[in-house]
Amino acid sequence: MLLRRKLFWVLYGFALLLFLMFFFGSFLLDWAETQLAAAPIQIGRLKTDPERAVRFIRQGLRVLNGSQETFAYFFGYQGPMVLIILALAGSVLVGNDFTFRSVGFYLAKPILPRHWIVGKCLAVGVVVHLLTTVPALVLFAQHGMSDFDYVTDVDYFTAGGAGRGPAGWQLALGIVGYGMVLATALSIMLVAAASWLRRTMPLILTWVSLFLFLRILANLLVDGLKYDERWRLLDCWNNLGLIGQACLGVAFENLEPKPQPTYLEAGLTILGVCSACLILLKMRTRDVPIVR
Repeated sequence: MLLRRKLFWVLYGFALLLFLMFFFGSFLLDWAETQLAAAPIQIGRLKTDPERAVRFIRQGLRVLNGSQETFAYFFGYQGPMVLIILALAGSVLVGNDFTFRSVGFYLAKPILPRHWIVGKCLAVGVVVHLLTTVPALVLFAQHGMSDFDYVTDVDYFTAGGAGRGPAGWQLALGIVGYGMVLATALSIMLVAAASWLRRTMPLILTWVSLFLFLRILANLLVDGLKYDERWRLLDCWNNLGLIGQACLGVAFENLEPKPQPTYLEAGLTILGVCSACLILLKMRTRDVPIVR
């Protein structure tokens, strides 16, 4: 049902614009390195060594070099489009089942309520992976095709000094882990919210309040009023980002903005939110009249 909506494909096209920026930005960086290595650079009356200029550009554009920072920024910047598309997906995939009372017919079949919940979560998870994990893996493959050591050498960045964190299979596993964290948590939260609100507009307002208003409030308390960093746990997207960056191997001292709660605190908060959503889903499906 969702794939037949033209609006979904329009939003998905907009979501891919960020991916294209990272994709072609890497090619542009490689081209710039080639041009800089061909001849010395003159800035005003000073001539700059090409290798030094290339090193300076690499340090200034770490976000495009394929390191853990590249994928941390990609997943983080992709968040707004993911949330918008999920608001549409929630009303179509879940809300309509309650609005048109289709859940009763599904549960009349030889399945249990948990099967319906898992099926809906898997459908939402596919949408999340199409927006985040799949494009990120394409970026990983792009960097691997330009330099095969990027795929085989785990110490590719630490040895060359071009970036931080692991490369190779550890980075690929971290990308998949980040995507799984987003898909699992967001699917549970979305199915629970859509089963309660049903309609698109109330779902969008609740979704925006959950991820935007709470983020503003958390930043105001921590950055503005200088409260304890644990107040950032109100921001669900920040918590998901912390868990995802832990999967990528980002050191705690390199997290931005500072200060931040620990990875464990963020994980426990998301676990508590998902547990509450599953309890709500159990109550919602338990009260559905079964049509036989």
